[in-house]
Amino acid sequence: MKLNERGLLVVISGPSGVGKGTIREALFELPDNNFCYSVSMTTRKPREGEVDGEDYYFVSREEFERRIDENQFLEYAEFVGQYYGTPRDYIERKLNEGKEVIIEIEVQGALKVRERMPEAVFVFIVPPSRDVLFERLMNRGTEMTNDIKKRIEKAEREFHLAYKYDYIVVNDDVYNAADRIVAIIRAEHARTERSIHKYYEIMEGKEDVEEES
Repeated sequence: MKLNERGLLVVISGPSGVGKGTIREALFELPDNNFCYSVSMTTRKPREGEVDGEDYYFVSREEFERRIDENQFLEYAEFVGQYYGTPRDYIERKLNEGKEVIIEIEVQGALKVRERMPEAVFVFIVPPSRDVLFERLMNRGTEMTNDIKKRIEKAEREFHLAYKYDYIVVNDDVYNAADRIVAIIRAEHARTERSIHKYYEIMEGKEDVEEES
């Protein structure tokens, strides 16, 4: 039974290299999911295999700054000389349709989303160990050594920001991590503050509870 009809904004975040993208992919592989991915926008160049409109919207710096001026982002940040941002309108539309909207973003962006949408669910992804994270970053092969060093230094600082999130999920196995996030989403829908108004309507006989798909 579903008491909360509005979808949840689920922010999957953590330092670069923790596996946010692979967890997001695993979530969408689950059968009968009600997930919708919020594609971020960036000014960086696509990595090998990345598809415009699926992994990111790749735009020029001029286009991104125009959108900033028009207040079109839920959040945006600049790192290593490139902008990253979350378009706002698409998210609200999908939440009102009852979709669970998944955002996969860096820590700086997640904390900005928290300021604007504190009702969202914030999940901090961590690796099994610090050494595993650093090994992943070194083995990417998509960035210059200096950029890798900056990401490692940034990750060291961001580990200490986990307390600002609602949940911490260890990415020891990508499918286990995805299952944990699904359990979090189910629990969040049942939270009293999200469901109490619908519950009162049902108890007063105004409407029936919809079955979850």
